[in-house]
Amino acid sequence: IENTASGTRFPLDSAVDLDVGINGIQNYALSPTDNFKLDVNNRADGKKYVEMVLQRELDREERNELKLVLTAYDGGSPKKSSTAQIHISVLDVNDNTPACNQALYKAEVKENSPIGSVLTTVSAADADEGVNGEVSYSFAQASEDARHVFDINSETGQITLLNRLDYETEKSYQLDIKAMDNGGLADTCKIIIDVVDVNDNPPTIQLMSFSNTIAENSPVGTTVAVINVEDADSGQNGVVQCKINEHIPFKIESSLTDYYALVTDEILDRENIAEYNITILVSDQGSPALHSNKTLTVKISDVNDNAPVFGSDQFRTFITENNSPGVAVLTVKAGDADWGPNARLSYFLEDSDVMGNPVSSLVSINSDSGVIHAVRSFDYEQMKSLTFNVTARDGGSPPLSSEVMVTIIVQDQNDNAPQVLYPVQTGGSVVAEIVPRSADVGYLVTKVVAVDVDSGQNAWLSYKLQKATDRALFEVGPQNGEIRTVRQVTDKDAVKQKLTVVVEDNGQPSRSAVVNINVAVADSFPEVVSEFSDFTHSKEYNDNLTFYLVLALAAVSFLFITTVVVIISVKIYRWRQSRIFYQSSLPVIPYYPPGYADTGVTGTLPHMYNYDVCMTTNSRKSDCKYSTLGGQSVLVVDQSFSETLQRVMKEKEFLENAESPEMVGSCLL
Repeated sequence: IENTASGTRFPLDSAVDLDVGINGIQNYALSPTDNFKLDVNNRADGKKYVEMVLQRELDREERNELKLVLTAYDGGSPKKSSTAQIHISVLDVNDNTPACNQALYKAEVKENSPIGSVLTTVSAADADEGVNGEVSYSFAQASEDARHVFDINSETGQITLLNRLDYETEKSYQLDIKAMDNGGLADTCKIIIDVVDVNDNPPTIQLMSFSNTIAENSPVGTTVAVINVEDADSGQNGVVQCKINEHIPFKIESSLTDYYALVTDEILDRENIAEYNITILVSDQGSPALHSNKTLTVKISDVNDNAPVFGSDQFRTFITENNSPGVAVLTVKAGDADWGPNARLSYFLEDSDVMGNPVSSLVSINSDSGVIHAVRSFDYEQMKSLTFNVTARDGGSPPLSSEVMVTIIVQDQNDNAPQVLYPVQTGGSVVAEIVPRSADVGYLVTKVVAVDVDSGQNAWLSYKLQKATDRALFEVGPQNGEIRTVRQVTDKDAVKQKLTVVVEDNGQPSRSAVVNINVAVADSFPEVVSEFSDFTHSKEYNDNLTFYLVLALAAVSFLFITTVVVIISVKIYRWRQSRIFYQSSLPVIPYYPPGYADTGVTGTLPHMYNYDVCMTTNSRKSDCKYSTLGGQSVLVVDQSFSETLQRVMKEKEFLENAESPEMVGSCLL
């Protein structure tokens, strides 16, 4: 403890030396020796013991910790020693009185300072630590009035205002402050608080007349309000200035003494600002000046000076085909900066045609909401998009309007199944692709050609082999539809092979078509004919064939009768025209039809027989020419084996003589 008296002894542990006699412990030394010294004594058994004696009192405020070194020496030769560290912590006692930083404090406070205002802070320091160094503050001597007006924080020494001050009642206060620690030691200081007089009478504002609504097309200088301003103070404290907030289209004009007029300073625009909160600010010339303010709300009435404006230069949306009639497609919205009836909008379709159809037959629009509905179901294959104009008209007088272009894009739906173009599926005969037995791996048998009238991924076609007589012999290209051999054709493979190929699009859900392909694996024609002669047709096919034959016969009969009537009418017309030309002196210029049009066989793979046909474009006569045999890869076998064989032989003989003039002449109709 820092106030321990000088001469106080502190026993220390003795050192241990295993040697004896002169080689044992002979002496001790202590360093440093500023505050302590060593006292070495002998016990009755001859051993030495050591005590540390305090030479002068310690002061914790000067030094709160000491570090000493104790050394023990033996008497041997050479001399040996050992050391020990001694740490001394000096404990505090309350031996220091708090000291105020200032003996006299001065503060000024305005008479209108709010309650709770901090006036000043008194502080004192105590050199002790812990609870001994904690200082508390209090009023030592103060009048009841002072204690009623001021308060001091016991921990921080902060002096605050408890009640309002009045310069006219009390101009100055003197307080004695006591700073005391927990040990009862204290110090005092004085504080003088001067009350500063202020201009405590603000100006008053009285509204004499006021129009809270003004039209946006009012001329500059229109009077909005008249106000009266007064101040009860005298001298400079009673002189007032009046102004309004900046950056508004209004201003204050002085008309008479203490009277001001609020007038418009610029052209108003309700669409820019529909309402103004005008703050009238009045201040006197006191020090500091007092202010008063009054806020007036002025509403700007609307006139129809803005046309409707659409949110976009054009609207674009999508609709999936096969939609339900009446479905909402798009909402067009326009805004009008005006207000009330001037901003009430109605929507109309501008009259126009889309692909020959009135736009009103395709879409309709709700005049109030601007919702566009589809009047009918759209078909992507017939109409891929439609563009029209929509007009928005407000309810002003006169009304204002604007237009916007609307584009509706019809999106494709997978509503069409693939159509197989080749090989052509015939009902009365069997078409077979011939594959020689010498065909190697990858031999192109035929190609399935299909189309899909849909678009995009709905028209992406893929091909796969569904069924086959021998699945190990053929494969179908998934992308191109090519049917090729997978392995070498052998003699063990059946002559008659039937393949079923599925053509599927990529729509969701997907649609597909199935095509049956007959393949003849043979090297000789008779072998092929004998194998395919037993193909029969189902009753369903015969029924369908009969129906289509009757339908075709009726159509041909109708066309024949119509043609006869037309020919007779044309003959009569030409006869009458010739009579007119005959009687006229005008020259008759004969009409020559245009050149011959060439029509050829189309398809991905060549057919068995190819013909070049040349005919005039508007004549009932044609010149025909049959070319030589185009290939032997396709075989057409009729239902009757014998008739097919005879017909093939006759056609072969006919083709060999097709170049003769007699044969060409026989083709003229």
